[in-house]
Amino acid sequence: MRAALAHPGCDGLEFDVQGSADGLPILLHDDTLDRVQGIAERADQLTARELEAAGIPSLASVLEAAGPTPFLDIELKGPFLPPVVAAIEAARGPMPERTVISSFETRTLRDLAADRPRWPRWLNAEDLGPGTVAAALDLGCEGVSVEWHAIDAPAMARARDAGLDVAAWTVRRRATARRLEGLGVVTLCVEAAALDG
Repeated sequence: MRAALAHPGCDGLEFDVQGSADGLPILLHDDTLDRVQGIAERADQLTARELEAAGIPSLASVLEAAGPTPFLDIELKGPFLPPVVAAIEAARGPMPERTVISSFETRTLRDLAADRPRWPRWLNAEDLGPGTVAAALDLGCEGVSVEWHAIDAPAMARARDAGLDVAAWTVRRRATARRLEGLGVVTLCVEAAALDG
């Protein structure tokens, strides 16, 4: 995290949040700890303390380390966890600035909206078709975060006409980043190579 934020081309972070067996929010992208930690269990099979011992940080600790400045895209995986709200409010206040909550899961976004209706939400999707735009509007989202291959001028026009911001993931080349910026994409989730050159 610190290395990413030290790069002059990076002004934010995106990370995935899941729940531990004891219901606390932790950061983990994969379904299990197998690929990185060599542990076959899922996050919800281990306590937050056990996950910390395996090198999996809590959301609260990452928010504290990140501080108030970087933009954050906090992706929720799995069901809505009320402790996520408590951790974000402790770090960034009751109406967190420079923060969006995103998810592929419509139920999670609905539950978050019921709990914190004014918090900005993005629907994560593989495409930017009419169905995705309609779903984002139905959920009251401010934007959609889309796999970058699906973003072209007609798709951007569709999203703009609906009043939605568009973010892109995961960009690996600077030329792709420039093209998407030219189309009006507001945020890019990138790998390091896309920041250089």
